[in-house]
Amino acid sequence: MSPTRPAPRRVAALLAAVAVLAAGCSSAGDLGETAEVTVVATTTVVGDFVRVLAADRIADGTVGVDVLLAANVDAHDFEPSAADMLAVSRADVIVANGAGLEAFLGKLIRSAEPRVAVTEASRGVELHGGGHSHGGGHSHDDGDHGGAVDPHIWHDPRNAIVMVHNIARALAAADPEGAPAYRAAEQRYVEQLEQLEQEIATALAPFRGRTIVTNHDALGYYADQYGLDVVGAVIPSFDSSAEVSARDLDQLVETIRRSGATVVFAESSMPPGPAEAIAAEAGVRAVTGPEALCTDGLGPPGTDADTYLRMMRHNTRAIVEGLR
Repeated sequence: MSPTRPAPRRVAALLAAVAVLAAGCSSAGDLGETAEVTVVATTTVVGDFVRVLAADRIADGTVGVDVLLAANVDAHDFEPSAADMLAVSRADVIVANGAGLEAFLGKLIRSAEPRVAVTEASRGVELHGGGHSHGGGHSHDDGDHGGAVDPHIWHDPRNAIVMVHNIARALAAADPEGAPAYRAAEQRYVEQLEQLEQEIATALAPFRGRTIVTNHDALGYYADQYGLDVVGAVIPSFDSSAEVSARDLDQLVETIRRSGATVVFAESSMPPGPAEAIAAEAGVRAVTGPEALCTDGLGPPGTDADTYLRMMRHNTRAIVEGLR
């Protein structure tokens, strides 16, 4: 028996909710103070890695860190300010996620004309493309991201280790006197990342093969590593500001019903309405509010997702509870 298609009026309401979701993404810089060595990081995740590695040099006043994106802000539609441009022009180290995440960066670099090259933390990471199959084998070839590269690499802690290594090398090159401190911090942090990877693997082992649905296609690396199957997303794209059609939403509801998915996970950087509407139409639960996933960056300071380690544990707890 084929699933019931959403009524046209219901689809129109869903489309309106998704339009609000995409339009609601905005951001503001989180600029630190100038120091002897200034580091500009594009995203909260990359900024957290820098702060962990440079903690001793930050404490003694040698290093200052500027993070362009604020917490819960999506890099896909970020518009740099004049202050951001000034910070980049004066930076001794510029660290980006890379892999196409920061669409704004090329224009920013051309305008700011910094004195140093950008360090892409993604260098050496095996990137996944738009036709990649997540977890249980579902291919996203029908999505509008085509053959684009998935930039959300940090959701696999093994990739985070590669990113940390790249950042530590860049910091040591710019601040040779601090090289021993960066190496020691890297070693300590890699041990924590390896422990994190094992924790997540253990927590998700009982749920291998289970299906999940999110606001946009950001958990491919996580799903691949831990055996989950991302069967769909409210916005079927790596870019959370991508346009969504009535056909996309119609197909997602049907996919949820056919796949046996039981939950739609909202994301903290986006309004919960679209995820809730899709879940209601498909007859499944929506995970929203404090348990919403952090997929495009860290949560605000003081939350249980305000560092990379805490964010990954927050997401894992939310997914485990959602799948129980």
